[in-house]
Amino acid sequence: MWDRIVAKCQDVLKRSLTYKHMGKDWIKRGLIASGATRVAGGLNGKGAAIVMYHSVMDEPQRQGCTLGEIIHSSAVFRRQMEMIAQEYAPVTLNEVVLFMKGEKELPAGAVVVTFDDGYADNYEVAVPILDRVGVPATFYVTVDCIETAKLPWPGRLRYAFFKTTALSWNETDKTIWTLRDMEERDRAFLRACDLCAQLAGESLEQFVRKTEGELRIGPPESMERLMMTWNQLRALVQKGYVVGSHTMTHPNMAYIGGDEARTELAQSKCRLEEALKTPILHFSYPCPALWPHWSERTVEISKEVGYETAVTTEGGMVRKKDNPLCLRRIRPSKAVEGLRWNLECTFLGRAM
Repeated sequence: MWDRIVAKCQDVLKRSLTYKHMGKDWIKRGLIASGATRVAGGLNGKGAAIVMYHSVMDEPQRQGCTLGEIIHSSAVFRRQMEMIAQEYAPVTLNEVVLFMKGEKELPAGAVVVTFDDGYADNYEVAVPILDRVGVPATFYVTVDCIETAKLPWPGRLRYAFFKTTALSWNETDKTIWTLRDMEERDRAFLRACDLCAQLAGESLEQFVRKTEGELRIGPPESMERLMMTWNQLRALVQKGYVVGSHTMTHPNMAYIGGDEARTELAQSKCRLEEALKTPILHFSYPCPALWPHWSERTVEISKEVGYETAVTTEGGMVRKKDNPLCLRRIRPSKAVEGLRWNLECTFLGRAM
């Protein structure tokens, strides 16, 4: 009987997602209000949903051209954290590790909040909200961006392509991309991301600088104020938050060479441990462009280097039987109801 209940809920979820642009949001609200998703989700077994954030700003529009869709407004983020605190069970990533080792049980509706990249607003805007509502979080930082106060390269390229006055961009193979309108700029930007994501270290930095030069535009003037400082990271650790690695230079780990992957994994871990005086046990795979963004090879290297967990951007619930070095995460949506729906679907077993 319970199998039929779960199957029925999943079928309704599927249909409601299919028709969500046709005025069918009432199906979602009805399912949540009825408790059907909670009942079916509870039958799906214990586990956790790891939610992935990047930036939280009071005025997202001010950096929209640089960071794009990865910004959440502080007002929405606050309401989402209040909802997690009141309706779910916020837990730490370390508690999930103990759960996967069979050393601890997780409460129903366990949720882990994470942040990628290392933006200053994480400390200045998000942390006061987290402190106030009592939600723990993990912050994965791109080490080179902390050390140089530079944005991760996707933000720099986005700014260059959308702010330049140039009318074209020459790709490395001499293919010319016109930049006459926003649609053409977006296509060129995405192509540049595909190329840059396959580079790491100095080669990646050279590509970004060359592209900025070709587009006759430098980095955003406020760039140095957008990334956290070492002192802010130390303060996070002192507050009890978890800090993890997001590589040195933010490449797509599945597309770079084995030696480069090892450097990105090991050097970032070592540098963070030196600066923060604490073990760095958690890693987050960048997903700037191309697919996949992790591989069996990178999983093995991350294990050899000494990470306990690594999170991806593939949707779904974390279960006890999962490999801790390729954990799933879900996207938070830009609305409170959207996050609630994504969490309900995740606990029901539907990847979001």
